[in-house]
Amino acid sequence: MPRETIFAVSSGAPPAAIGIVRVSGPRAGAAVEKLAGGLPKPRQASLRTLRDAAGEVLDRALVLWFPGPATATGEDLAEFHCHGGRAVLAAVERALTQLEGLRKAEPGEFTRRAFANGRIDLAEAEALADLVSAETELQRRSAQAALGGAISGQIEQWRGEILRLGAQVEASLDFSDEDDVEDLPPAFFEDVARLRFEMDGWLARPGAERLRDGIRVILAGPPNSGKSTLFNALVRDSAAITSPLAGTTRDVIERPVAFGGVPFVLVDTAGLHEAGSDAIEAIGMDRAREQLDRADLVLWLGREGEGPAGALETQARADQAGAPVKQAPQHVVSAVTGAGLAGLESDLIERARLLLPKPGAAALSAQQRERVGEAASALQSIETGTDLLIIGENLRRARVAFDRLLGRASTEDMLDTLFGRFCIGK
Repeated sequence: MPRETIFAVSSGAPPAAIGIVRVSGPRAGAAVEKLAGGLPKPRQASLRTLRDAAGEVLDRALVLWFPGPATATGEDLAEFHCHGGRAVLAAVERALTQLEGLRKAEPGEFTRRAFANGRIDLAEAEALADLVSAETELQRRSAQAALGGAISGQIEQWRGEILRLGAQVEASLDFSDEDDVEDLPPAFFEDVARLRFEMDGWLARPGAERLRDGIRVILAGPPNSGKSTLFNALVRDSAAITSPLAGTTRDVIERPVAFGGVPFVLVDTAGLHEAGSDAIEAIGMDRAREQLDRADLVLWLGREGEGPAGALETQARADQAGAPVKQAPQHVVSAVTGAGLAGLESDLIERARLLLPKPGAAALSAQQRERVGEAASALQSIETGTDLLIIGENLRRARVAFDRLLGRASTEDMLDTLFGRFCIGK
């Protein structure tokens, strides 16, 4: 059954200077002929007048025609570069809807077709999703490295060596009934150990989730210790309600922010103190403690030494006479005057860099780490003297793990989850 032809606005939300409508599938060429009056030369922009089925002018637009399979999606592809007004784009989409065999694309469907047609593998598709959602320079550089093949190339290399080692095992099994057959050479097990060492090195790297989601910084301490005021100063907004009254903050408030191009999620929490508060405040404290368990970094504004292990002792309200003083605070700040805030931000950046992938280095996602971990675990079971059949089975397990990582053996549910991260038109 022929694949349907899909279309969608692939540029930013209108209104904008330019709006791009992308069409992909077997009837993409026919769609261009209907709207633009004929196909332009492949891969050359052509200024055309777009008309609907009734001959009414829709827009003057640049039209590009990319015959498959050497296209982004691996199939015939066309783009209409129109004026970016809402009415213009809606009219072009309406005209495409009226053509036989065309329908609007689902989220991520263009990228999914690129994957299905072998234009990208699953690791590159994940990297593309990260690149589209990147908001900081670190996120962009890491996603660009993965999209450029840093992860796929490494996995392909490991997979090739696994296949080579498997061939050695198969050869030994084929001749295992002959008297002059030799055991696997020491170099075989040295190669296995080297591969496992390389995989362990990748697994030891910081994961992509922290870079994607941001370093979680929790502001914690007793009621009325200046958490919300400091939180507002750091996010440059009045996101949290502040008041001289203790217990103003009852729930968790989160805000994403970037310092020096490093992504963070700052979290303001309810004040922690002895039991005896009302039920709502108790729930707020329970949620605050849950946030401490999830924290990457904690700014402790309470009494010195009473915060979680590793917390940054922070003395707030440096501008107020009579405010609690710590003997050895790591930071003394004033949200009112701004004193100490720059130093606090710089310290957060330096500490965050230790938790994040190196700039420009590709990082494994949780799913990719799981697959590489499966392969490393399979190789861990291969030792000198192990039965050849068991060695062969463990090499097969490692290869299957890599096949799943690259998308050569993937479930529909997993693919739906991944490509659902994309917007419509990508």
